[in-house]
Parts: sequence; C-alpha cells; structure tokens
Amino acid sequence: MSFQWLHMRIGEERDRRDREAEVLARLPRAFDELESSLATCVSAFKTEFGGESARLRRDGLKLSVTGDGGTAEVNPLLEVPGIEIRRNDSARQIKVGILPGDRVFYLDVAADQYLSMDELTRLILDRVLFPKLQE
Repeated sequence: MSFQWLHMRIGEERDRRDREAEVLARLPRAFDELESSLATCVSAFKTEFGGESARLRRDGLKLSVTGDGGTAEVNPLLEVPGIEIRRNDSARQIKVGILPGDRVFYLDVAADQYLSMDELTRLILDRVLFPKLQE
C-alpha cells in the first residue's frame, strides 16, 4: 500500500537533511568570516588602546575574545546548526544558514531577528571591550 503523506514527508526530510548538511559544511567558512570581522574590530581597538588591551584567539571552531570586560566565547552548535555566544554566565544561540550565492545569514534564536555582521560583532564584542559604557 502506498501512503501519499509518507512519500511527501520522506521528500521533506531528505530536503531538510540536505540543507542541514550544506550548513554544517559551510560552518567552518562562516567561522573564518566571523574571525576575520572580529580580528578587524580587535585590531582597531588595539590600535587605539594598546596591544595588550584585547586579544582574539581561535582553537578549531572556537573563538574567544578577551578585553577589560572579561571574555566572550563563540562556539559551534552543531544541533542548531549555528553558534553559541557565551559571556559571563549568559549564552545566546545564533542560527547560521545559507542564502543563495553561498552567502551566510545569522538568526538570533531568542529574539527571532536576523543579524548583519555588524550587529553580530557588536553582540560579541561590545560588553567585552566596553564594559563601562552604557548599551
């Protein structure tokens, strides 16, 4: 017996798994792009306030930025797929996806809001580099 709904759901699941595999394959390049953007920001900060005022490190797919406000860590979240931003005792999940043209999008899961690279770098760096300034 052939169940139409089952064939449709199998097709949907196959498509979902294919999209997820594409995103997971793209995740390392997304980290490269994010690292490059963070490095630009940290470099500008260090130029202004001295070479030891901030530090960016990468260990595989983990990034960490240290400044006067502590440390922010960016870790991969394979189950989302995306990244998790950890700062102090808080964590924020950002879903990473693929747009046409192999471009990446970032979605703040909690806020249900898409983020530009500018907004994402601010989310990661603002409290670490500028802890005494108001948001």
